[in-house]
Amino acid sequence: MATPFRLTTPAPPGDATGRTAEVYAQLTADFGVGHAPTFVALSAAPDLLAATWAVLRESLLAGRVPRTDKELVALGVSAANRCPFCVDAHTVLLHATGDHRLAETVARGGTPDDPGRAALVAWGRATANPGGPAAAARPFGPRDAPEFIGTALAFHFVNRMVSALLTEDLLPGGLQRLRLVRSLGGRALARTVRRPLPPGASLPLLRGPAGPAPRWAEDAPVGTAFAALRRAAAVGGRRLGDAAREAVVAAVDAWDGTPEPLGGDRTAAVLAGVPAAQRPGARLALLAALAPYRITEADAEAWRIADPDPYDADLVRVLAFGAMAAVCRIETSVHEPLHRPRLTAH
Repeated sequence: MATPFRLTTPAPPGDATGRTAEVYAQLTADFGVGHAPTFVALSAAPDLLAATWAVLRESLLAGRVPRTDKELVALGVSAANRCPFCVDAHTVLLHATGDHRLAETVARGGTPDDPGRAALVAWGRATANPGGPAAAARPFGPRDAPEFIGTALAFHFVNRMVSALLTEDLLPGGLQRLRLVRSLGGRALARTVRRPLPPGASLPLLRGPAGPAPRWAEDAPVGTAFAALRRAAAVGGRRLGDAAREAVVAAVDAWDGTPEPLGGDRTAAVLAGVPAAQRPGARLALLAALAPYRITEADAEAWRIADPDPYDADLVRVLAFGAMAAVCRIETSVHEPLHRPRLTAH
């Protein structure tokens, strides 16, 4: 049977124990899909899995901002990042909030009739361009910033990991592209999606010190979750080697939002200055940051040949390092921090 996974072979969710099983249990209760492929794909690295789930839960699912509004931001980000899997998933979730017409309008690339909601979709799209001014023009006030900014940054990370590790189809045969299927899927999830969730319930799943929370989060739980994700993703930098890690971070720091071209000129230029043994890992991390949909099985195989211990967990971490480097770059556009975050290996 075909699976949605590529590059890695996750363990069956039914075999999960410890923290991974705890995450799956909370996913079932709060998200409505206990073994969502988005999270199963990260299960080889439980700290990364838990932190990713915590950021998503504490930004998109919990809090005071209407879920519909945050789903619009998630859709805008996912469309800008060219992540069909996530666009389809959040179209279904937007159906689940009860606004079926709005869901289909946005799914077709249309503009919502309500100016406020149209502005949220546009802002979500604009955050993909850290070189432009539109991302800083936030269509919400300071009180709502932790949830909206957290949602946008969560999906800049999730989109990249999904594009690298999953196929494009949310359902077998692309059934999610049928409006009736999206509507029925939304109705099945409606009760869970519309249920208010208390903030902070995911934080016990995190282990150890998370590090400093970002200023945009103020004292909201999403700040702790984001700091934990940043720390977990930084671990992947250890697998790259010093030269590769610094080259990736420098290239992403200079990135202005322009997609990596199909020919990969930018990637080739960065890799030229990296020792040959470190290039496969650097290529994976850089593509995860700038064009995750371009990652191929051949790229993963080249890394496995070059790496002395090529476990799935390490591949996931290398990809997460690159994805988080891009998120840190985008973070400076949506909320300029006192000290610009720079992803380093811990």
